[in-house]
Amino acid sequence: MVAKFKKTKKDQSIFFSILLLILFIGVIGSLVYSNWRINKKRGELLTKIESLKKEIQTLEERNTELRTGITKTQSEDYQKEKLYEQGYIEKGAEQVVVLPPEEGKEETTPVPKNLWQKILEILKLRD
Repeated sequence: MVAKFKKTKKDQSIFFSILLLILFIGVIGSLVYSNWRINKKRGELLTKIESLKKEIQTLEERNTELRTGITKTQSEDYQKEKLYEQGYIEKGAEQVVVLPPEEGKEETTPVPKNLWQKILEILKLRD
């Protein structure tokens, strides 16, 4: 004789309630874990933001220093002072501007060609 095993509704309800409890704990655990990871990443990003703000502040200070330096060097008095320091003009002397020679306006005297150069040029062996 084979014994028939009957599952009761009570056994089924206990099984499903345990299954639901495990699923609920799993969902809550995954939410807690993802929240922990998000908070960790947020902390890293906040420290990075602070360091970048400090870098921006130092760059802005450097920018203002450079701008004041530019305005200072553009003044005529500063330029005269630098010329005096470098010895280009003497104090009390009249200021003279020396321009570099212009390129392209140089006159070159043609070099007379000798007989061999003329022959090679006619034969198109030499330019």
